[in-house]
Amino acid sequence: MGQCGITSSKTVLVFLNLIFWGAAGILCYVGAYVFITYDDYDHFFEDVYTLIPAVVIIAVGALLFIIGLIGCCATIRESRCGLATFVIILLLVFVTEVVVVVLGYVYRAKVENEVDRSIQKVYKTYNGTNPDAASRAIDYVQRQLHCCGIHNYSDWENTDWFKETKNQSVPLSCCRETASSCNGSLAHPSNLYAEGCEALVVKKLQEIMMHVIWAALAFAAIQVTAGHVMCMHRTVQKE
Repeated sequence: MGQCGITSSKTVLVFLNLIFWGAAGILCYVGAYVFITYDDYDHFFEDVYTLIPAVVIIAVGALLFIIGLIGCCATIRESRCGLATFVIILLLVFVTEVVVVVLGYVYRAKVENEVDRSIQKVYKTYNGTNPDAASRAIDYVQRQLHCCGIHNYSDWENTDWFKETKNQSVPLSCCRETASSCNGSLAHPSNLYAEGCEALVVKKLQEIMMHVIWAALAFAAIQVTAGHVMCMHRTVQKE
């Protein structure tokens, strides 16, 4: 019975280590997703420290891969020292994930103020030329989020670009996808996206941060389960 219990416990531990490898891949993916999306919206959010949770979660993903390797080796060889190391590192990673969750909530709360502070400046520097980074960023956001202006399309009337062009039109990126004949003219507002971009950019960035938070919480729960199984495994070994 004791040998059967040890074999069964080993199987569960190896399975958990495989889960750690899967978790490592997912965490690295989430961190990379944050980096890629931030690059698309970085003109609207200047605080680079927002990327700290993403950096930490990628590091945690890499560490989880190593943990899985240590756990597998320790389980197969029945090394008590290896299993003890496995548990200690697991606890450190758990603490790190708690830090990621806290940082995620902190920066999620700062998003609205940061975007409100930056978006006015970005729209002011719009010049409509493709090589200009700020102009590309605005056109990208308006197309992707289906929005126009900061609060609505009328905000464009206060920009230097609008005053210089003198054609009573907003950028083509404000045109609805369904409006095939849209040329950005304010004379046909039904062809333009009615919603402003600020609220949608804030929502998008907060959603990104929530991906990090939920990923950290999910794998923290997995680690608690793994720690419980480890304790059971050590109890079976002693018996």
